Amino acid sequence: MNKKKIFTATLSALLFALCVPAAAQQPTKVPRIGFLAGTGDAIHHRPIVEAFRQGLRDLGYIEGKNILVEYRYAGGKQDPIPSLVAELVQLKVDVLVSGVFPAIRAAKQATKTIPIVMVTSQDPVAVELIDSLARPGGNITGITTLGRDLSGKRLELLKEVVPRISPVAVLWDAGGPGSVIGFKEYEATAHALKIKIQSLEVRGPNPDLEGAFQAATNGRANALITSRSIMLLLSPKRIAGLAIKTRLPSMCERSDYVEAGGLMSYGAGDTELYRRAAMYVDKILKGAKPGDLPVEQPTKFEFIINLKTAKQIGLTIPSSVLYRADKVIK
Repeated sequence: MNKKKIFTATLSALLFALCVPAAAQQPTKVPRIGFLAGTGDAIHHRPIVEAFRQGLRDLGYIEGKNILVEYRYAGGKQDPIPSLVAELVQLKVDVLVSGVFPAIRAAKQATKTIPIVMVTSQDPVAVELIDSLARPGGNITGITTLGRDLSGKRLELLKEVVPRISPVAVLWDAGGPGSVIGFKEYEATAHALKIKIQSLEVRGPNPDLEGAFQAATNGRANALITSRSIMLLLSPKRIAGLAIKTRLPSMCERSDYVEAGGLMSYGAGDTELYRRAAMYVDKILKGAKPGDLPVEQPTKFEFIINLKTAKQIGLTIPSSVLYRADKVIK
């Protein structure tokens, strides 16, 4: 081999050796997820955040290594939601996750390209978030509990515990779109069950809960239902305490109200829903289109009773109702 060929071969080998490590060192893009919660903060995560994180870990994702999560918290208020959604959209997150109805709706308006994974109690077809549960279309998919369809079940359970149930006071947030829909559902269901409804309408940022419960007392309400909203999520202990003080048997849509002292709750477990949300994120990051991923509905609903609260308000829970409870707090 002549010197020219030797030089050419050596140069080619050297260039190859230099190029291979350079290519190997090209950083792999780490996906970035936007997560918007209605309450909590960066220090005090709500259980749904931990459930979502656990769901990611179960799928092999480690925050800070092969996935990044941008957390945003609305602080139980409606006003910051559009700007928080805009922040996440501007960051060009790969997927946006939220269980806050106004945030899901704001995200739908803000972007047609970023996949959105929702966890909602609303009927997403009825509120025009998606085309259908089987084929959502667009950029939104996720999980719906169709929780408003459970309004009748909650009223029926209350009626079993409190035979003379009418009127039932419904505590709801007039500034929360989801809570407004919820109150209308309770009105319609109560009418079908021939139960009178008393509206306990409150508004943020500082809801007059004491005034609402005084109105319930003045209206001779025999029971209470709390409609879900991010503002009311901030006050489960306060609401439960007022219900006990006024001796009102209460039905809630979430288990944390019962754990705080409410009498009963009936609904889907939030922690499992957010673990499922992580599975949607995984599928989308692996190439699935959100519009092709069917929206899931939980098949399991939790009925929880707080017997300690029942004793405090002088109420005996029928054994037939206790038997059906998934959890009893003593």
